[in-house]
Amino acid sequence: MNQPTTRQGVAFLLNGERVDLESIPPTLTLLNWLRDTQRLTGTKEGCAEGDCGACSVVVAEWIDGDLRYRAINACIVFVATLDAKAVITVEHLSQFGALHPVQRNLVEQHGSQCGFCTPGIVMSLFARVQNRDKQPLEDTLAGNLCRCTGYGPILDAANAVDADFAHAMFEPQHQHLRRELATLQHDEHITLEHPEGSFFAPRTTAELARLLQRHPDATLLAGGTDVGLWVTKQQQTFEVLISTARLNGMNAVKREAGWLEIGAACTYSDALQALGELHPAIKALVRRIGSTQIRNSGTVVGNIANGSPIGDMPPALIALDASVVLEREEGTRELALQDYFIDYGKQAIERGEFVRAIQVPPLDSRAHVGCYKISKRFEQDISAVSAGFYLELDSDGRVVEIRLAYGGMAATPKRAIHTEQALRGSVFNEASVIGALSALDTDFTPLSDWRASARYRKLVAGNLLRKFAREVATGQSIDLWPASETPS
Repeated sequence: MNQPTTRQGVAFLLNGERVDLESIPPTLTLLNWLRDTQRLTGTKEGCAEGDCGACSVVVAEWIDGDLRYRAINACIVFVATLDAKAVITVEHLSQFGALHPVQRNLVEQHGSQCGFCTPGIVMSLFARVQNRDKQPLEDTLAGNLCRCTGYGPILDAANAVDADFAHAMFEPQHQHLRRELATLQHDEHITLEHPEGSFFAPRTTAELARLLQRHPDATLLAGGTDVGLWVTKQQQTFEVLISTARLNGMNAVKREAGWLEIGAACTYSDALQALGELHPAIKALVRRIGSTQIRNSGTVVGNIANGSPIGDMPPALIALDASVVLEREEGTRELALQDYFIDYGKQAIERGEFVRAIQVPPLDSRAHVGCYKISKRFEQDISAVSAGFYLELDSDGRVVEIRLAYGGMAATPKRAIHTEQALRGSVFNEASVIGALSALDTDFTPLSDWRASARYRKLVAGNLLRKFAREVATGQSIDLWPASETPS
């Protein structure tokens, strides 16, 4: 097999036209490039952190012989990561003087007032229509904030779109994008050199390992939902930035002998179905991680590799007894996910090493699983406390195996070992849980911050365990928000 060669620069489509860039700053955001260089000012800057959706554009990717359209936040996506993709902005939807059906319906249903957020809403709905997406409409728009309309007219407009007509109207552009993107696909490593820094997008993990040997202090970039904020909010610069997005096979979910493996470049959107098949509680949790735009960019591995104590996935994956696969030039090794987190900002990863994948063992069909996220908003918010619980019972209802993992309660995602010991061997019910809650004080000494006080966190941690006990007893999930009343 031939080894991939190296290409200098990136090539992609912008509104159907090819763009070749050989030397750009590695952290130049798509939003700034569109507005400042291309003068495409329909794409707005609201928050510059992927929260408001005013900057939403659509990126079309060549996947399995066809195009997949995804809404993303242009404010935290770097232009250097767009090779062999197609960027579509709101200006491209109006063809020959005719509004796209999404645009026309927003006009007719009075879904726009000041208009600042409208282009981003249009692009989110356009991606939904092009993909014939069946997720709840509220989920599609959870990442698009509007201060004027109250959302009702926007939802009415979205529901009024004739998807078949919208597809037919965009079909000429779709076929053009298919033809052009097919010619841009390649299997080369990418490099960009610029006075502000170097950018690499290797095609193989072997090349990634080699780059990390040469540049051990390089910053690894996955979806950019964290790194993008380091640039836009903290004005950080990076001498060397290495993207994992183009790694062969690393954007997929693999299943083997019941095990689930999620590759380093696999986004939440790509992993959602497989994670949801593990257990409905996990699917419900992933639905609350960020927004559609964030899930389209952010990766499961990136959320873990950065080691945040309030990351949403680590508690659930620790409860499921997941492990990380670490790789460097010398070889690979596996480590229990709970042992990967050492202290705040410190993980058990050696110099030149990277997280290649997350592995989840088969889930016992009789096991009980609970995943919880407590935040001020239902979607698109950072947790004050999160939790992942795993429980196996014997025929008498006594605890055989239990793993209780929390986020937001310590400097790292952490198991409540003493609480587990207090419950192991006991009949699992709310009474035994209440009796074991004092052990939580031994397991955790949470901090107070602007998200929550230490007292609140302790109370919530115990109440989540009580909630889990009631769900185990009844066999039903106790929803804080019924589906018909889910806030957006």
